[in-house]
Amino acid sequence: MKHYSRWDWVQSRLGFVVILVAVYWAKTQLANAIDFKLYSGASVIQYLTLLLNPIPIALILIGSALYFKSEKLFYPIAMLILVINTILLQVSVIYYREFTDFMSVNVMLGYNKVNQGLGASGLALSTPHDLLYWIDIPILILLLIAKRYRFNAPATSRFIAFATTTAAIFIGMLTFLLAEIERPQLITRQFDSKMMVKYMGINAYTMFDAVRVKNVSEMKKSAKKSDLQKVQEYLNKNYAPANMQYAGVAKGKNVFVIHLESFQQFSIDQAVNGKMVTPMINRIYHSPDTIAFENFFHQVGQGKTSDAENLLETATFGLPQGSLFATQGSDQTFQAMPSILKQQGGYSSAVFHGNNASFWNRNNVYKSMGYQYFFDASYFDVTGNKAMGYGLKDKLLFNDAVPFLERLQQPFYTKFITVTNHFPYTLDDTDRDPNFQTTVSGSKIVDGYFETNRYLDQAIAEFYEYLKITGLYENSIIVMYGDHYGISNSENKYLAPLLGKDPDNWTANDNVEMQRVPFMIHIPGYGKGGINHRYGGELDVAPTLLHLLGITDTKEYLQVGQDLLSEKHRPMVVFRDGNFVSKTINLVNDKLYDSKTGEQITNPTQEMQKKVARYKQMAKDQLAISDAINQKDLLRFYQPKNFRAVDAKQYNYSFGLERLRQLSKQRAQGATDLFTLNGGQTTQPFYVTDAPEKNTPRSNTSRIQQVNPDSGDMGGGNNTPNP
Repeated sequence: MKHYSRWDWVQSRLGFVVILVAVYWAKTQLANAIDFKLYSGASVIQYLTLLLNPIPIALILIGSALYFKSEKLFYPIAMLILVINTILLQVSVIYYREFTDFMSVNVMLGYNKVNQGLGASGLALSTPHDLLYWIDIPILILLLIAKRYRFNAPATSRFIAFATTTAAIFIGMLTFLLAEIERPQLITRQFDSKMMVKYMGINAYTMFDAVRVKNVSEMKKSAKKSDLQKVQEYLNKNYAPANMQYAGVAKGKNVFVIHLESFQQFSIDQAVNGKMVTPMINRIYHSPDTIAFENFFHQVGQGKTSDAENLLETATFGLPQGSLFATQGSDQTFQAMPSILKQQGGYSSAVFHGNNASFWNRNNVYKSMGYQYFFDASYFDVTGNKAMGYGLKDKLLFNDAVPFLERLQQPFYTKFITVTNHFPYTLDDTDRDPNFQTTVSGSKIVDGYFETNRYLDQAIAEFYEYLKITGLYENSIIVMYGDHYGISNSENKYLAPLLGKDPDNWTANDNVEMQRVPFMIHIPGYGKGGINHRYGGELDVAPTLLHLLGITDTKEYLQVGQDLLSEKHRPMVVFRDGNFVSKTINLVNDKLYDSKTGEQITNPTQEMQKKVARYKQMAKDQLAISDAINQKDLLRFYQPKNFRAVDAKQYNYSFGLERLRQLSKQRAQGATDLFTLNGGQTTQPFYVTDAPEKNTPRSNTSRIQQVNPDSGDMGGGNNTPNP
């Protein structure tokens, strides 16, 4: 009689599948416990679903190899499926560490458009225990080499294969039943990605999200002009007219929009070791020439910086998941600030950003928005240590932009996208201020954040000095805004003591309150500014600026945002996830908080309940209208009075400097560019910077790519001024 070892089942094909599923289950539990922290505060049912939910889809996918009789197919297919699942898990972990959210299918589809610079962040976000996600691969290889495991087990019967699939489906149904008991309509509502992963698992979340993406695609295809009626009715009803006290006070002036990367409101007036972190920004914020907002919040979703730009330029939200720029931007219709100002005010427009033009798909989106020029990394010397992982250092960006800026015809609308104050907040030693000592908070992220804040502040101070010396200052307004949070929720407790808060009593409401970012409009010579206490967000920037610039009738544009200075401005700020804040009540994950005290409201009065219900409906409507506009691309069916649809094909971002030179020659005496007004002499000598890399010769190395997509040119946009 043949003796059967208790390990024989392990050597079988079914045993191999069970081993691989068990390995994936262990990896998922590692992520759930340590990285996603899903067990923290979990209910009994959530504990059960967390233990069960990695199994069903993994067993179905890996178990599908059982249907193949050939061992040459069975083992590679089973292993390949495990590797693919592990890659998804690992990437999700890295993504979660930076964004505190789970990666959607839209983000995956747009990865090639956002990957520039993410390698450095991914490395910085990696931890030693990440090796555990991959340790099974070398172990299996060693077992194969040592012949401790036979990779030649006979095929299983169809019955066993079918039974395995059936068992996986049963476990999946059990998991779903448990989820529905505690969280009804979980799948249909999909209001919280974290809850979805908690109940159904990362694989199920990805599959459901893929279905959602398909539905959005179909929604866009089925959109009709009649869909506009509901949108127009809502926007007409909620239009906030210009406040005549401010309307047109900046008419005809140049606009400098300075995009303060990852910069949060708490950094303003923040002292560290006896010194102000951002003395220059502080002065601008408190200047009588500045209209500043202390209760201004970012409203970005997974699109982060790209969402902030969309909010700023179009007064609509980004998508519920993923990035509008990355996934729909190439063929989306926009009614954005550059095209509106060009058609109604004769403005030229340009963006200055020392990163690859394709990052966040900007090279395509900017054309659809009507930006005439885009000076990306290919126009600058980003070799050697002049650039960080996300682009040219800020001091060099402002300095090196002068040859292009001085050639723009006035009035102009420009945007400078800074990058040095970007996660993981590291500076080269030569860029650190020797007179500034940062914190010792216990978090390298927090400590580094104040150092890069300091660098950004110094870059802005240098740029302001140049504007004043050249005369641009008096004829311009300078708009500064923070695009999104810099310190993630996971690091906020390290920051708490510096802000006078108890880290042990830190709440979800504190996390929401930390989403304040700066928004200030500096109008030289205005003298009637001040700090405005009204609650607002990035959604409100475009109508506010347009009214200040003298375009006071914006009712024709499909803008969900409202003028922050209007007496009709709504009393609350909606976030992309449906939460909201106001001067009295905050809604955070279905919990109410007193916005003044930060205390949770457990027994709201009837009057408060009515107010909350009204605010919830306002939030829901606002997001729904914005999503209808963007997901269905409704602007393709709508053309406001005195506005022509932008033809992206008319724009090309190569040879930008040469085209500006030619335009100046064509206009001759009528040219309004600074170069011509300065007697045909460059203003570069007027720019003073202490950037140590300024005079470093060009080298053959770079931390970023230098490709202009419109020309394929490496490192120059075809006409870099300083080769």
